[in-house]
Amino acid sequence: MAGEHRHKGLSKSCIMLIVIAGKERFAFKGVASNLVTYLTDVVKMSNSSAAKTVNSWCGFTSMLPLLVAPLADSYWDRYSTILAFSFIYVVGLVALTSTAFTWAWSPTNSTSSSSFLFWSLCLISLGQGGYNPSLQALGADQLDNGDEELPTSKDDQKSSIKSFFFKWWYFGVCSGSLLGVTVMSYIQDTFGWVLGFAIPTVAMVTSMVFLSFGGRMCGKKSKEYIQGKPFLNIIQAIKAAASKVMGCETALAMEKPDAVELELQEKPLCPQNLGSNKDLVERENPTNGTHLLQNAKVVLRLLPIWIMLLMFAVIFQQPPTFFTKQGMTMERNIGSKFKIPPATLQSTITVSIILLMPLYDTVLIPFTQMITRNEKGINVMQRMGVGMFLSIIAMTIAAIVETKRLELSKQMGKMSESEMVPLSIFWLLPQYILLGISDIFTVVGMQEFFYNEVPVRMRTMAFALYTSVFGVGSFMSALLISIIEVLSSSSGGHSWFSDDMREARLDKFYWVLALGSALSLLLYVVFCKIYRTGCDSHSDACK
Repeated sequence: MAGEHRHKGLSKSCIMLIVIAGKERFAFKGVASNLVTYLTDVVKMSNSSAAKTVNSWCGFTSMLPLLVAPLADSYWDRYSTILAFSFIYVVGLVALTSTAFTWAWSPTNSTSSSSFLFWSLCLISLGQGGYNPSLQALGADQLDNGDEELPTSKDDQKSSIKSFFFKWWYFGVCSGSLLGVTVMSYIQDTFGWVLGFAIPTVAMVTSMVFLSFGGRMCGKKSKEYIQGKPFLNIIQAIKAAASKVMGCETALAMEKPDAVELELQEKPLCPQNLGSNKDLVERENPTNGTHLLQNAKVVLRLLPIWIMLLMFAVIFQQPPTFFTKQGMTMERNIGSKFKIPPATLQSTITVSIILLMPLYDTVLIPFTQMITRNEKGINVMQRMGVGMFLSIIAMTIAAIVETKRLELSKQMGKMSESEMVPLSIFWLLPQYILLGISDIFTVVGMQEFFYNEVPVRMRTMAFALYTSVFGVGSFMSALLISIIEVLSSSSGGHSWFSDDMREARLDKFYWVLALGSALSLLLYVVFCKIYRTGCDSHSDACK
C-alpha cells in the first residue's frame, strides 16, 4: 500500500490515479460522444449505419478488457500494463487525427481513409481495453494489500473506504467526461475535426507522462496477489472437477512438484476452527483445487445478475446515437448567433452525476437509514435496482417526447421540406437527467458489486466484468437496430431508423427498450431474492 489512509479521505496515490482516469475519459468522450455526427456528416454514412458502427465500436471497446484482464492478472504487473496500453491508446488517437486531416484535404480518397479510420478505432479500443481495468484495479489496490483470497467484507471501515473510493473515482471520471462532451463537441462542430481529435490526443499524451513520473506514489502489487495464474488455474480446476465427477482420480499440477488431489468442499474453513487447524492453514496453497473451485463458483454465480444488467447498458447506447440525431432536428439556438451542438446535451448526464453525487451521501443515505434502519441505508444490489427503474422512466419520457416531435414534424411537413421542428432541444433534458441519476445508482453500484464479489487475485477481471456489461449491451443495441430495421421495412414501408427523421419511428424503438428493461428489472428482483453475496456465503458456512 502506498501511503497511509486517512479515515475520511484517500491517499495521494488514489487521488493521482483519479485525476489520470479523468484525463483518459476526457480523451475518450471527446472522440466517442460526437462520433456519430462525424460518420454521418464527413464519412457520409446513413443514420442506422452510423449508429450501428458507434454501438459496435463501443461494444468492442468494452469487451476487450475481458480478454486483457486475465493476462494482466496472471502475467503482467498492472503499472507496466497501464503504460504499455496507454502508448497503444495514443497511437490510435494520432491515427484518428490523421484520418480527419486526410478527409479535410482529400475527401475523394474515401476508401483508404475509411480503412485507416477502422484501424485507428481498433487501436483506441485495444489501448483502452488494457488501460482502464488495470488503472482502476491499481487505484483500488492502494486501499489494501491484505484481503482474503475469496471475497469477504469483515471490516466495515475498509468497506466504507472502498465505497468512498468508488464514488470519487466515478466523480473524477464524470468530470473528465463532462469536459470531453461539452468542450470537444463545440470545437468539432465549430473549428473542425482535425483540432477536435488532436486535443484528446494531447490530453492522453499528458496523462501518460503524468503517470510515468508519478508512478513512484503507486503501491506495487504484492507477490501473494499474483502467485500462480488465477484465470488459467480456474479453468484447470473446472476441468479437474469434471474429471472427478466422471470417476477419475484427478490431480492438479502445481508450480511446486507436489500434486494436490482435488477435494470438493461445500464449507470454507471457519474462524472457530482456525486454532485446531493452524498447521493446515499455514500449509494451504492459494492455488489448490478447493480454493480455485471456490473462485470459479464465485465468478459463475455473477452470471444471472450480469445478464439482467444488459438492458440497462442498451439504454445507455442511445444518448450518443439516436438522442443526438433527435437533437439535430430541434431548435438549438441561444440568442441570434450561438447554436447548441446536439452532442453537448450528453453532458447533462455527467452534470447530474457531479451535482447529485454528494447528495447521495449527505441526503439519500441518511434518509434510507431512517426508513430501513440499516446502517448502510440500501445495499449495493438495491442501489443497482433503483438505477434500472429510473432508466425505464427515462426511456418512457424519451418515447413521449419523440411522439410529440413527430406530430410537429408532420404538421410542419405540409408547409416546409425541412426536418427542423419548432420544439426546443431542452425538451430532451429530462431523459438525460434521469439517465444521469440512474447512473449514480447503477454504474457506481456495479463497480463496487463486481469488485467485492470476485476473488482478490482477479480484481482486474472484476472491472472487466463491469465494462463487459456495456460492451455486450452495445452489441445488443446494434443487433436490435438491425433486426428492427429489417422487420419494419420488410413490408415496403419506412424503417423505424429512416434517414428522414420525419419518417423515423424512434418513439416505438424507445417503447421497446422500456418494455425490455422492465422485464429485465423484474427478473433482476427475482434473482436478487435468491442471490447470496460472497460475504453472506462465507458467514453462513461458518455457523
